[in-house]
Amino acid sequence: MRNTFGNIFTLTTYGESHGEAIGGVVDGMPPGIEIDLTFIQNELNRRRPGQSKLTTSRQEADQVELLSGVFEGKSTGTPIGFVVRNRNQHSKDYDNMRHLFRPSHADYTYYNKYGIHDHRGGGRSSARVTLARVVGGALAKLALQSLGVSIQAYVSQVGDIALERDYRLYDLEKTELSAVRCPDELTAKRMEERILAVKEAGDTIGGVVTCVIKGCPLGLGEPEFDKLHARLGYAMLGINAVKGFEYGDGFDIVNSKGSEVNDVFTADKQSISTLTNHSGGIQGGISNGQDIYFRVAFKPVATLLIEQNTVDINCQPTIFTARGRHDSCVVPRAVPIVEAMAAMVILDTWLLNKTVK
Repeated sequence: MRNTFGNIFTLTTYGESHGEAIGGVVDGMPPGIEIDLTFIQNELNRRRPGQSKLTTSRQEADQVELLSGVFEGKSTGTPIGFVVRNRNQHSKDYDNMRHLFRPSHADYTYYNKYGIHDHRGGGRSSARVTLARVVGGALAKLALQSLGVSIQAYVSQVGDIALERDYRLYDLEKTELSAVRCPDELTAKRMEERILAVKEAGDTIGGVVTCVIKGCPLGLGEPEFDKLHARLGYAMLGINAVKGFEYGDGFDIVNSKGSEVNDVFTADKQSISTLTNHSGGIQGGISNGQDIYFRVAFKPVATLLIEQNTVDINCQPTIFTARGRHDSCVVPRAVPIVEAMAAMVILDTWLLNKTVK
């Protein structure tokens, strides 16, 4: 099982949803970076359960402990180990799932691949494991600050309630003002109402997270197999419940002619830029210095609090109703995860670029 992400800046994760702890080891962190523990904890707080009426009611403080790699508040360049203890597991809620395969979960595929079925919240496949990615991403963000790189994600769609695709129409600084993490107040209210209605019915709903990277250095990425957008897509598609990734104008661009979407170059005495940014800040697999923007589609959560048909380990049909505490829509809590994965990709690609030059 591959548990490590990255090439030079790497994150190795461990733990299960209902185990003792979730944690990881970050290697390749540049030395001398100010390690702001409050910032890291705040990033975790944005992902943690129980933060609003829109999310699962599981109560976890998700308090991170840094175990190594930091001296007098700065990174030493050695591996940074960290741990977050699980404090509020209700494993008994999953007893009725011990011998069956939940629809659209990883139960069946994991059982066939590994011969083990950890029914307690999905075990290693649980989205709770993504908190380790948020820690790794927070460390990457701290390193990227010195490069002037900022990363902001937000919820742009819940079900059929959607913002305009152009992120420049919105003040992204307002993203954290709503529980759903949508920067438009009226749309955020409609999204929240939709999620609560779906939750009341015991059902779930999907959505889209849009991410914008500003200040990305020119020249990151490779022209062949390690294109920057391909690395971002790999990172995003590895997040639990993600079903789609598109960057720039994405699939909408097929409705246009080349003359309408070519990003024409312009220049002053200091630099070259483009008049438009349909390419999403990446051309030929390499960053061109413009804003990088992309969208990540999340499916409706597979755990429903209503009856579902399925089969058990003995291939017998059965009916079950999930119990426990679950999200009805993952996108509000997915925002910091998307940012974290983007931060790790950009820092790792920047470090790789340095080795080439």
